[in-house]
Amino acid sequence: MKQSIKPFKIDIPQAQLDDLKARLANTRWPNVEPVDDWSQGTPLNAVQSLCEYWQHSYDWRRCERELNSHPQFITEIDGLDIHFLHIRSPHENAMPMIMTHGWPGSVLEFMRVIAPLTNPTEHGGSASDAFHLVIPSLPGYGFSGKPTNTGWGLERIAKAWITLMARLEYPKFVAQGGDWGAGVTSAIAYICPPECAAIHLNMSLAQPSAEDMESLTERDQKALADIQFYFDSDSGYAMIQKSRPQSLGYGLADSPAAQAAWIYEKFHRWTDNKGRPEDALSVDQMLDDISLYWLTNSGASSARLYWESFNAFGAEVMTMPCGISIFPKELFRPARKWAERVYENLIHWNELDKGGHFAAFEQPELFVKEVRNCFAKVR
Repeated sequence: MKQSIKPFKIDIPQAQLDDLKARLANTRWPNVEPVDDWSQGTPLNAVQSLCEYWQHSYDWRRCERELNSHPQFITEIDGLDIHFLHIRSPHENAMPMIMTHGWPGSVLEFMRVIAPLTNPTEHGGSASDAFHLVIPSLPGYGFSGKPTNTGWGLERIAKAWITLMARLEYPKFVAQGGDWGAGVTSAIAYICPPECAAIHLNMSLAQPSAEDMESLTERDQKALADIQFYFDSDSGYAMIQKSRPQSLGYGLADSPAAQAAWIYEKFHRWTDNKGRPEDALSVDQMLDDISLYWLTNSGASSARLYWESFNAFGAEVMTMPCGISIFPKELFRPARKWAERVYENLIHWNELDKGGHFAAFEQPELFVKEVRNCFAKVR
């Protein structure tokens, strides 16, 4: 029996939006931090300002309309409902591509790349650049189902995505991802289904060898210093989410201010900004994403992916054709020489001069160009 694919439309009850505003109005705030920077997390005045805008000026219905302007669907795979956007190109020979977000991202990261990827002739490209896009919400994220049993790690999600592309009757496809999306996309490559022609990553993991360490360039030294800073001072969120996602989840489920501060801090740390996250993303863009987590009560369920797969996010040797784009404020920025030992069939490599961890969100034009250039090699 063919598995059903049901159209889906977002319609958050007004009572939920009213409850959000009431909770924001009744927030019990901590005392102000004794430092004058973000070193202890999101500063009190920054999150208070964000939440004041969220309560009084932000319009979720605008975001809802934007999401609903794209075809959305729900289908059950391996016992779990998977939500996805499916936007077909008007160009007949478009290449099917599945794109996967990470944490604390969502399908909203891709809103500004959908049109140029699906309809390139209207956005500076040619018909030969066109893609059919499938953009799923990870299990436990957004409008996808929340797993009630353990086991939904990277490999299982990758298998679900392969099933999804088959269910959509795409005999050939390519895959793209960053953050956890890079983990899922890499897992597809390790499974190596014949229908997947290539992948593209905007976050890649590769380590220097002992020989590399003896001749590090200034660029490589900076990349390694940033990795060390991440593990020493910027990975506390990951240690909590991989070990105690349920304990964390009570606060994220009950307090919108907590959910906002938890995500807003990452927009500060991981975007290419001049000191404020608003330098890279608008307040509305950030609150769209934060609101999606809040309104779907995904704080705990999204964090559980760290519990499932944090130690599985490795750098095994990969033989599938792979393209890598390195944005300058990405967390991990391996040198090409290191990457070539892991990604044996490297078909595209580029290091860009602006952009951060949320590449499609921050720099949609550069992201589109990278994806087009990468997959032009396997069309």
